[in-house]
Amino acid sequence: MKVAGSFYMDVVTSRSVKSAEGAMRRGLRVWAMAGGGFVLAAAGALMAGPSRTQKTSMEGSRANRSKVTIEGLVRDVACPIQNLDGNATSMSLKCVTDCLKGGSPIAILTKDGDLYLPISDKMPDVDQRTKLMPFVGKYVRATGIAFERKGMRAIVISEIVEVKDVKVRDEGE
Repeated sequence: MKVAGSFYMDVVTSRSVKSAEGAMRRGLRVWAMAGGGFVLAAAGALMAGPSRTQKTSMEGSRANRSKVTIEGLVRDVACPIQNLDGNATSMSLKCVTDCLKGGSPIAILTKDGDLYLPISDKMPDVDQRTKLMPFVGKYVRATGIAFERKGMRAIVISEIVEVKDVKVRDEGE
């Protein structure tokens, strides 16, 4: 297709409908570089929308957050998600460690059945596995800032200690 005497590659028809908007943007850029002018280059930038940078701090962010102290079992997330009979005082340590070695996320499962995923107080997030691995298979008390979004819970842990008077049964023994 020729537009205003400039070469314009018909990228829309060579792409799926799903990517038509992106193709249109690329097509406008190609046309602008081929002599379409500054006005259309600016229009392409406007079509991309404003860039949104992610906040780098929890302070001032809009979120459902609160200071909490939770107690529960440090373990993989896969089993308690798939097995509703899983609880905070029994597990197979071998299964838990195998799942964690395989890459399953680490979490704290409370006696109420709530799962808390550990997160850092930084953006981008920093892995919390190293901090929690010494507590795998142990019942802990964690203090920090909890976040909740549509049933999903996360915690920025400021302090964590093992609760030694709560016994966790290893079903794999």
